[in-house]
Amino acid sequence: MKHDRERRLAGFVALAVLLFLFAGPNALMAQTTQQADEEVETEEEQADTGDDKPSFELYGHVLTDVGYSSNQIDPDWFDVNRPTKLAAFEGEFGEGGFSYFSVRQTRFGFKSWVPTKLGEMYTIFEFELFGVGDDAGQTTFRLRHAYGEIGHFGAGQTWSPFMDIDVFPNSLEYWGPNGMVFFRNIQVRWMPIKGDTRLTVALEKPGASGDQGRFEDLVALEGIRGNFPLPDLSAEYRHGADWGYIEVAGMLRYIEWDDTNDDEFDLSGDAVGWGINLSSNLKLGAANTLRLQVVFGEGVENYMNDSSVDIVVERNPGNPRAPVKGVPLPVLGVVAFLDHSWGNGLSTAVGYSLVDIDNANEQSPDAFSKGEYALVNLLHSPVPSMMYGAELQYGRRENFADGWSTDNFKI
Repeated sequence: MKHDRERRLAGFVALAVLLFLFAGPNALMAQTTQQADEEVETEEEQADTGDDKPSFELYGHVLTDVGYSSNQIDPDWFDVNRPTKLAAFEGEFGEGGFSYFSVRQTRFGFKSWVPTKLGEMYTIFEFELFGVGDDAGQTTFRLRHAYGEIGHFGAGQTWSPFMDIDVFPNSLEYWGPNGMVFFRNIQVRWMPIKGDTRLTVALEKPGASGDQGRFEDLVALEGIRGNFPLPDLSAEYRHGADWGYIEVAGMLRYIEWDDTNDDEFDLSGDAVGWGINLSSNLKLGAANTLRLQVVFGEGVENYMNDSSVDIVVERNPGNPRAPVKGVPLPVLGVVAFLDHSWGNGLSTAVGYSLVDIDNANEQSPDAFSKGEYALVNLLHSPVPSMMYGAELQYGRRENFADGWSTDNFKI
């Protein structure tokens, strides 16, 4: 496994070198996370050149992240500020602060525009080096976008319509505001209205996570298996104007689990997850953009940027056949950031975000309950293809019922 990962990484490093040789220095630009994300433009955002020939673009950036963390965090997430990954109890990850160096935010991508009889076909393939899942903590290949659209239809992996990437601040921190809806998912989407004002409806790949809490040692739960017979349904409507935009998005999902044990219990069940996300960008003069988002729902935690599980186990009194049941967790997410341009290539982002979980009674006392996130920075772009800066970040974790909380400052 380790050697396979190393060979895979070596292959993508070689590909990156080839891209650099063919694309030239302008294809590898050091830029902010938000600037890079804005490269993921849709078909209608590409400038109309009047040329009916296919076009192709290589782009990306090399980003080096050097910092100091005042408190320990899960080692797999050493270079990001995720409150859920802070210690759930004293000494879980050791004591004291640490310094870190990372290039995992480095990113490359390909985009194409091809004229067809049905209109222009737009495609994007983009990857980075930030390992997650089984590769968490590693500098390795990670797919970001593999998506195409033509006319009013699109398919592939890209931003969920339930999220709004434009509320992401102009920051150095990779993971971003914890209270933000943030999920790239495989989907099929319909876009009857496109442009500054837009309407999108999508069917997305389903999935969910669970927490057995105080019942984690219950043998009867060992045979519970998730089942997702229906895709997640998401939609967004954005009204654009000279002053910015306002957007409302929704999510509806069906989560099912089957009891595969051959015993006296039947713990199969289901739940409906739902969420409403309101977001906006407000232009406060030429130098300021206010980025806002409020989301609330139940069983939509895996669409959040940094949250807990979707389903938890509770007692089900009076039912000896099913003494426990699964229920979706309510979640509230808030984002409020201001991006300010000082002129001469200088800019600042400042703001706050939170995730607040309405925990179930039978969750473990050390279960994640509330996370807070804040930052302020000063960035400088001496030339369009280069950026550097300094940033102060704050993260806080609060547990459900044991009184534990912990703070972390990062520079």
